[in-house]
Amino acid sequence: MRTIRVEDLSAPGLDDYARLTDVVLRRLQEPAGGLYIAESSKVIGRAIDAGHRPRSFLVLEKWLPDVAEHAERFDVPVYVGDDAVLTALTGFSLHRGALASMHRPPLASVAETISDARRVVILEDLADHTNVGAIFRAAAGLGADAVLITPRCADPFYRRSVRVSMGSVLQVPWTRLPEWPEAREILSDAGFHIAALALEDGAVTLDTFAAAAPERIALVLGTEGDGLSRAAIAAADTVVTIPMSRGIDSLNVAAASAVAMWELRVR
Repeated sequence: MRTIRVEDLSAPGLDDYARLTDVVLRRLQEPAGGLYIAESSKVIGRAIDAGHRPRSFLVLEKWLPDVAEHAERFDVPVYVGDDAVLTALTGFSLHRGALASMHRPPLASVAETISDARRVVILEDLADHTNVGAIFRAAAGLGADAVLITPRCADPFYRRSVRVSMGSVLQVPWTRLPEWPEAREILSDAGFHIAALALEDGAVTLDTFAAAAPERIALVLGTEGDGLSRAAIAAADTVVTIPMSRGIDSLNVAAASAVAMWELRVR
């Protein structure tokens, strides 16, 4: 391993890790720089197993053995330091021990991503990276074949999304979808029935819809708070709702996604 002790926080090779808690900065910097950050040796391993290449590693010294297996496969810097120094660099304590700056892979086309899919989840304009990561984890565990995200949706490769998903964003195929109604044309041409999860008059209950589920379903989930846009609802073939009780009208979007994916799983 090409280990380098971190002493000068302004060293050019450390730029990828600077101010990782600044969400606004990272949203712009990481995609533009062609990178994302993987956190923990487990997630780093999943990224590498998915064919992604590291640019460098940043590791607490006592955790170095945990990333040695991954780092030894690549001729890239392994930056090592103590907790105080690395916290000053990143903005948080590395209690998971290791980070890796990864080359961001190019996104596939929508057509390629959904070509063999039967269950697709669409995320419209979600802002919370935690919800995005939780939905990817549900998608991986409950059998969704792909995830599509709208142009303004939070980045699945943002550090928090990757961490919350337990690396599932590295396993479930995903790409960005164009705006409605172009998105509807792509999905309809591919044979998908678009099911919008929303609180609307005349909506079909989830269990009723699942009882005669179409062969290919694209399940659309809306942003936190406001829910789906009128354009998304207009593009849907069916509006679906989860029956609730005790005066509760809806679930958190990640919880709702898991309920719907379970009910609509391919049997």
